[in-house]
Amino acid sequence: MAADTAPSYDFGLLCVGLSADGVAHVEINRPEALNAFSSQVWQELGACFGRFKSDGRVRCVVLSAAGRMFTAGLDLKEAATGPLGAAPDPAVDVARRGYYHRLAILEFQDAISAIETCDKPVIAVVHGACLGIGIDVISACDIRVAAEDAFFVVKEVDIGMAADIGTLQRLPKVVGNDSWVRDVCYTARRVPAKEALLVGLVSRVLPDKAEALAAAQATAASIAAKSPVAVVSTKHLLNYSRDHSVREGLEYTALWNTLAHNSHDMAAAVMASLQKKRAHFPNL
Repeated sequence: MAADTAPSYDFGLLCVGLSADGVAHVEINRPEALNAFSSQVWQELGACFGRFKSDGRVRCVVLSAAGRMFTAGLDLKEAATGPLGAAPDPAVDVARRGYYHRLAILEFQDAISAIETCDKPVIAVVHGACLGIGIDVISACDIRVAAEDAFFVVKEVDIGMAADIGTLQRLPKVVGNDSWVRDVCYTARRVPAKEALLVGLVSRVLPDKAEALAAAQATAASIAAKSPVAVVSTKHLLNYSRDHSVREGLEYTALWNTLAHNSHDMAAAVMASLQKKRAHFPNL
């Protein structure tokens, strides 16, 4: 994508940077509210990852948060004045209220799903509390690393509802342990970083946020050095195959690669390997 047409990443509650090697860093920046998700935060997050999908400069993304924790979850103060907290209008019947409430939930879901569908790998860096919607967010990421002080809570049952933005759909596939998922979703108990590592919710636990962020940046840089065609193809096919049978996944991969195999990156990667040199690939 030409520099003069590259998307802008100016957001009010997100700090977004892009390194020369194609690693984007998105920092949720609402520390005074413990990074609670207001409507502005989730709308900006969805818009940001939607733009990443079509920005060829972006090869990998690191997602972190400012302040003392990753997120306190949903902004309950804002929610209390919105659809969740508003008294029903007796003049409007349940069917009509429900129709628009469903649309609001779907909009929220789509914003978080943008992390998964952006095609560029996303590495979440979790420190301190990761509550409620924080689990929805990190479940949509590709890789999760944590600081030792991180802990995780599927909090929704404590506010009288079932999680509805992706946790119940993605978390069972992330950890592959149905009993454990039901345990934490029914009880809203606190899961420390060591337990999260044990069940596979995170792939690494580092001593503190700085080291966790450095580890994520190093992994992102390694991914960004690969062929962008190969990387986005791999993410896309992993997501497709997760939700389909082996046979469907194989057939779809064959179709996908009839296009992807036409990239010049394959020849460049093979030649670099033979010459024991590092290959350099153009942006997507």
